[in-house]
Amino acid sequence: MQGFTQKIVQMMKSERLFASQGGPIILSQIENEYGSESKALGAAGHAYINWAAKMAVGLNTGVPWVMCKEDDAPDPVINACNGFYCDAFSPNKPYKPTLWTEAWSGWFTEFGGAIHQRPVQDLAFAVARFIQKGGSYVNYYMYHGGTNFGRSAGGPFITTSYDYDAPIDEYGLIREPKYGHLKELHRAIKLCERALVSSDPRVTSLGTYQQAHVFSSGKRSCAAFLSNYHTTSAARVMFNNMHYNLPPWSISILPDCRNVVFNTARVGVQTSHMQMLPTGSELFSWETYVEDISSLEDSSRITSRGLLEQINVTRDSSDYLWYLTSVDISPSEVFLQNGQKPSLTVQSAGHGLHVFINGQFSGSAFGTRDNRQITFIGPVNLRAGTNRISLLSIAVGLPNIGLHYETWKTGILGPVILNGLNQGNKDLTWQKWSYQVGLKGEAMNLVSPHGASSVDWIQESLASNQGQPLKWHKAYFDAPRGNEPLALDMNSMGKGQVWINGQSIGRYWMAYAKGDCSRCSYAGTFRPTKCQLGCGQPTQRWYNIPRSWLKPMKNMLVVFEELGGDLSKISLVKRSITRVCADAYEHHPAIEDYHTENHGESAMLHQANVHLRCAPGHSISAIKFASFGTPSGTCGSFQKGTCHAPNTHSSIEKKCIGHESCMITISSSNFGPDPCPNMLKKLAVDAVCSAISTVIQPNSKE
Repeated sequence: MQGFTQKIVQMMKSERLFASQGGPIILSQIENEYGSESKALGAAGHAYINWAAKMAVGLNTGVPWVMCKEDDAPDPVINACNGFYCDAFSPNKPYKPTLWTEAWSGWFTEFGGAIHQRPVQDLAFAVARFIQKGGSYVNYYMYHGGTNFGRSAGGPFITTSYDYDAPIDEYGLIREPKYGHLKELHRAIKLCERALVSSDPRVTSLGTYQQAHVFSSGKRSCAAFLSNYHTTSAARVMFNNMHYNLPPWSISILPDCRNVVFNTARVGVQTSHMQMLPTGSELFSWETYVEDISSLEDSSRITSRGLLEQINVTRDSSDYLWYLTSVDISPSEVFLQNGQKPSLTVQSAGHGLHVFINGQFSGSAFGTRDNRQITFIGPVNLRAGTNRISLLSIAVGLPNIGLHYETWKTGILGPVILNGLNQGNKDLTWQKWSYQVGLKGEAMNLVSPHGASSVDWIQESLASNQGQPLKWHKAYFDAPRGNEPLALDMNSMGKGQVWINGQSIGRYWMAYAKGDCSRCSYAGTFRPTKCQLGCGQPTQRWYNIPRSWLKPMKNMLVVFEELGGDLSKISLVKRSITRVCADAYEHHPAIEDYHTENHGESAMLHQANVHLRCAPGHSISAIKFASFGTPSGTCGSFQKGTCHAPNTHSSIEKKCIGHESCMITISSSNFGPDPCPNMLKKLAVDAVCSAISTVIQPNSKE
């Protein structure tokens, strides 16, 4: 531990990266969410935390050290908060700043589970709550989603995608409105900076569920946060002799204690709709190699009386471990005459299992993240004489949180029982078992160009033997033109792993998502089960392919499929912003409208604008919907209300068609006569983004 920490710190110091050296690093963290483990270990855990803190501080980085979720962090280490909300958190000493090291922007995904979304209105509300209570620092987890390439996903059962509903998605694209709304929040908080760092908040009640947090230090340094904690009702409150409207579950930020520049529930930025589109790049020259399971016992080097724990045997060198044994069946067995097959029961600690009898596939069983243990019960086709029983146990990631990993079990631990023999049941648990780590294809490194050339691949009809398990497939493709992020659509396959030019893009599994996708409201305390997507669909259908891994021509794709699938439907797709929407009220508070006069007084223009922006290289090609008045619905399903300005559509077409971006002022004067005076109106726009086509002149360089 000390050697590793010293190594990392020295690497940072040698590049002069710490703020004390003039670099950008202002904080360092030692340990991560160790608090619950520390408590469980008692005195030993507490002693370790003290040792780790002293060791880290002794490295003299010149910047503070933090420990998150560690209530007993010793001075001078600062204990910090991780969570969906941290406004109730206080550090363990009054002289330590209040730090939020992980503001959770979403939640991770597990195979067989739904996709979790955290509404940006709630995330902004949580951050504003933290700042109004005197919070000093917020760090998002995650701000940029990512990909668990290779077998790096933990959990177990965590998906290859670690998108996390982050403001910048797994593919590096900006997720709107989450990115833009948080950017506006940060700008609003920065406008309050002088007051925030000069005073502690003074809290006053504005109603049963409403409060004002006021930071003031002198005449021209005043900032206020007006909050409404009610989850369903808006509130009209009086503050500083002025009225303010607060939506449910929201906070308004007033950098001068008068003008609202931001409300957490009122989103004024665009919504971007992403789609996976065909690239036109075909997969060609499909060939197949069938994993050889006929001679597993011959190559096995490990034998044992009884069953061994999987990770102790594989040392995580592979997801796969073969458990091999045999059973002798007498010709006098009744089932050989009456056709009633015996059944095999296999109990496993997880995470997946494929059963083969005499080289023939007999069935599978899989656990879940909540219940890793599995029991396979199924009929088996035995014959008189010696029968080979081959059980392929599959791991789906190592544990990533908890205590005493060495006690976590994976693999077939038994019992393994054959039922329906003349003698009744035969327990195979404690007989001689042989073990084979990994697959033949892994040992031959079929995923690399060199290894792939070492075996005879079979050219076969794409439609044949789709259901046969344990097959390696190889194809080639040329890199698609353009610069959009790429992914592999694996919807037609079952479960396995994929490699591009020898690099693993991760585990894939078309496990169908279970959950409740029927409701989602930004208001009220967020939990991962609250806003779910994708129920009844594969948890992860698309798998990220970094363009940096590709060659211009003949990239090699290798797929190992455990269960069987339709190769002809695997396709290369690109992630694109296909439509952008606006949905904002007139007089929406905007930071652009806030400015400070020469004499120090602040002023506010009450004029709302919305910006529509396609991705670079794309422009607005059509306006699918536009209404200024009382439209309803959301992006993709807007509807006109009883109040509608008829010129809205034509006005926005003139302003936006053919442009990568356009700015629209939300004002009656922009759309003809006011359709409903004395009524609060809003603008809803749904616009299509298309690639800008370029004409290449003859003999010109592309």
